Amino acid sequence: MKRILIIAPNWIGDAVLSQPLLKAIQKTYPTSSIDVLASPWVAPIYRACKETDRVIEVDLVHGSLQWQVRKQIAKQIRTSSYDAAFVLPNSLKSALIPWLAKIPIRIGYLGEMRLGLINRILPNPKKSQRMPMVERYLSLSRKLGISASSEEESNQPKLEVQLNQLSSLEKKLQLQSIHPNQLILFAPGAEFGPAKRWPADHFRALANLILNNHSQAHIILIGSKNDIEISASICENVEEKNRIHNWCGKTTLEEVIALIKISRELVSNDSGLMHIGAALHVDQIALFGSSDPKHTPPLSKKARIIYLGLECSPCHQRICPLGHLNCLRKITSERVYAMMKPD
Repeated sequence: MKRILIIAPNWIGDAVLSQPLLKAIQKTYPTSSIDVLASPWVAPIYRACKETDRVIEVDLVHGSLQWQVRKQIAKQIRTSSYDAAFVLPNSLKSALIPWLAKIPIRIGYLGEMRLGLINRILPNPKKSQRMPMVERYLSLSRKLGISASSEEESNQPKLEVQLNQLSSLEKKLQLQSIHPNQLILFAPGAEFGPAKRWPADHFRALANLILNNHSQAHIILIGSKNDIEISASICENVEEKNRIHNWCGKTTLEEVIALIKISRELVSNDSGLMHIGAALHVDQIALFGSSDPKHTPPLSKKARIIYLGLECSPCHQRICPLGHLNCLRKITSERVYAMMKPD
């Protein structure tokens, strides 16, 4: 195996959880090149994986076949003479490019009517047999004769931070008189939907607890442009307004990765930023409601999970079907504050 291509998933968290697969491939085939075909949304994750040789960014439209575009990408990829491709998403569209590029070994789950497009197939696990995402991706490696490590720590995702991003951020923080040791990050968003988001008023109450009890602390809210509104809501009525900063939509993902790395602690929902925090092994608190912490936990010894495990959860719905969001609303700011890293 001289050249291997990874077709990346489209969610940041899933991209982070695929890193142990790259590690397992590299261990078995240490001289192979590992390239990743990824959307601009998740490409920075793979640039932070030391196992990646090249990231090929393709800006495909979600939900669109784009047959001619995929044929053109496949034509370009074919010149690289890949020996094998791992297709991590389950969609039919994601399997088209390696098939069109005539990559001889195409590994993936059966997924969405992909018989033939995938020629080394794993059956789709039943919902009742849902496995952790890291294990799901590592299972694919066995189709290429790769034995993944059974050691828990070696199968924990790990990301590397670019030094130039660290240097740039430290200067930016110094200009605002923020010391990284006193920096706490809030990640209030979750792209999947509101059923995974701890309420804004709970985040606001936690911010007041932190800032009123720690005179040197600063809070920065991180996320995409989709999180600007909820973050602005959290910043309203915070008593120490000069020590809470809304950076949602104002940073690149590379900058956010570096910011998480130098922070004191991260408080987040079950989201892509939660998994980045785990892969950087920072102190963190992860809040779970509609999703299952057994399926997508933050894989780090420094992560603390709060999950009430109510009778109605995990429901895996985008919006609470019962309308009350008790799985998250009943997690109090006082409980989260009590679990935070002491001074």
